[in-house]
Amino acid sequence: MPRKGLKGPATPGLSEEERLLLMQQKLLVAEEQSKKKEDLLRQFLKDKLAKEEHNSTINANRINMQWRQLLREAKAKELRRDIEILSQTFERVVDCKDHVIQVLAKDLSEAEAQHAHALRSHLHNIDQLLQVQRCRLRYLEEDYNTELEALKKEFETERRMIVEQHAQESRYLEDVMLAMEQNFGESDYEARLEFQSTRDDIKNKNLEEKHYLRVQLEGTVEELWRRFQQELKSYTEATEDRKVAFTALKQKDEKSSQEIEAQMRKLQKIQGRLAAHLRDSEERNRRLREEKEVVLKQLQKLKSQMSQARAQARSNLAKLTLDSSAALKELNRVEKKAARILRLAEMCRKLETEEEKVLPFYTSLLSATEQQEAQQVLWEKPTEPLAQAMQDYAGLERFWQRYNKVRLEQLALEQERAALDQDNERLHLLLRQYLTGVSVSEEALNQPNTLLILNHWSSRSSALPAPAPAPRPPPCIIEAAHIASHLL
Repeated sequence: MPRKGLKGPATPGLSEEERLLLMQQKLLVAEEQSKKKEDLLRQFLKDKLAKEEHNSTINANRINMQWRQLLREAKAKELRRDIEILSQTFERVVDCKDHVIQVLAKDLSEAEAQHAHALRSHLHNIDQLLQVQRCRLRYLEEDYNTELEALKKEFETERRMIVEQHAQESRYLEDVMLAMEQNFGESDYEARLEFQSTRDDIKNKNLEEKHYLRVQLEGTVEELWRRFQQELKSYTEATEDRKVAFTALKQKDEKSSQEIEAQMRKLQKIQGRLAAHLRDSEERNRRLREEKEVVLKQLQKLKSQMSQARAQARSNLAKLTLDSSAALKELNRVEKKAARILRLAEMCRKLETEEEKVLPFYTSLLSATEQQEAQQVLWEKPTEPLAQAMQDYAGLERFWQRYNKVRLEQLALEQERAALDQDNERLHLLLRQYLTGVSVSEEALNQPNTLLILNHWSSRSSALPAPAPAPRPPPCIIEAAHIASHLL
């Protein structure tokens, strides 16, 4: 309907509003058609751009592949030239090393001959030293056996004397103890008998005196009672007579009371004498017990002294046994050490060169004046402990000369080996770089291209000549006397 309206003429029967609405519809339809055209054009351009990017990526990859192939061919030619140069250099180095090895083998054979000569002389000296040492050990063993026998005899005599003295003292102490026990028994028995007899006598005397006094008093009382009765009868007769009788009886009563007190005092004296006898017997018993304890203490002391003497003798014998076993162990250790030195000397003799076998000790580089000064320093009596200890090893001067020479040669060989290790490391590095440049792996493609980098090592190795073998440094010889003079 709208397309027909656009093509046909305007209808004259429409009003103004209808015409406006018709015009708006036409504008909307035209705007929609233009938007559709723009969308179609935008989609077409996007598809074309994606195709162009895909084609450009494929073309860039093809170009890179062709360029890499060209670069690989160029790099392969360059590396082939480098390998040829390196192979020639390596052959020259191998020839130099073969020559050095031949020289070293010749030196080694000479050293073995010299070592055999020095070993023979050293073994001869060692045999002499061993003979001297065996003689010394034999003399020491004889002295040790004689001293041991003397000590055993002295120990046996002392032991026999101590045992005899102990037996004599024991018999004497037993006799003393027996005599003291007999004396003590006799004195105790006599004291007991005397005490019993004295006690019985006193008791009988007291009983008799009591009985006599009792009888006397009873008679006196009866007489007094009788007289009292008579006086009582006569009292009534005369008062004067009774008073006289009363006074007389009173005096008589006082006299009898005095006699009773005297008898009581006698009894007290007898009891005190008896107590004194008891105290004297107890004191004698106490002194005897103390003397017995003193004698027992002396016996204990003598027994302890004898046990201490036995323990001391036993400890001396054990110490002597330990010292002898320690001396035997020390001698075995010295013997093993000498055997080990001999084995080491044989091994060193096999490693000597011909030159060392012919001339085992190199000539001194010191002048005559310096040698005299060194000899004077060696013959001077040292004062410091270290110098005194070194004085004991003055006879090993030749040994230290050989040792210094061997040590210096070892250091020279180590330096030469370090130089060869450095050359080997450099060659390994060149070979590793070459293999890294030749190989084509995923990791090598992801890393920067090594074919575009100038190989400084290869260019330098191709430009420079092959390095000459390192010259062997001359052996540095240091005199042992010079070291000793500095130490002293």
